[in-house]
Amino acid sequence: QVQLVESGGGLVQSGGSLRLSCAASGSALNFGAMGWFRQAPGKEREGVSCLKTSDGTTHYSDSVKGRFAISRDNIKNTVFLQMSSLKPDDTAVYYCAAFSVCPLLSGTFDFYISRYLLAEGQGVQVTVSS
Repeated sequence: QVQLVESGGGLVQSGGSLRLSCAASGSALNFGAMGWFRQAPGKEREGVSCLKTSDGTTHYSDSVKGRFAISRDNIKNTVFLQMSSLKPDDTAVYYCAAFSVCPLLSGTFDFYISRYLLAEGQGVQVTVSS
């Protein structure tokens, strides 16, 4: 059974940075993809970033492209999300996820996520103050 545990969330001022970590159980990085999605209060889940585990190809939503970076440490079975130039609109609970393949990180993410989601963490709060 896959277990994903996030850490690194918190409160940061607009323009600041945070790095989220996702510690995965031994088999998690053998899934087709690992990624992050977020959910703000009253809003649908939003795809943020995804990493294809076979070749390291990365994908980002338009809203975070150029500001966020996903990476992995295969030895530590950990996936990271480095978030920079944070904005108040980035405030949300962030979830680490294992996917069969990287889903499209578009407006239809919430509708189609169930087709690809294999496991998710408990979530970590990120709050960006203005």
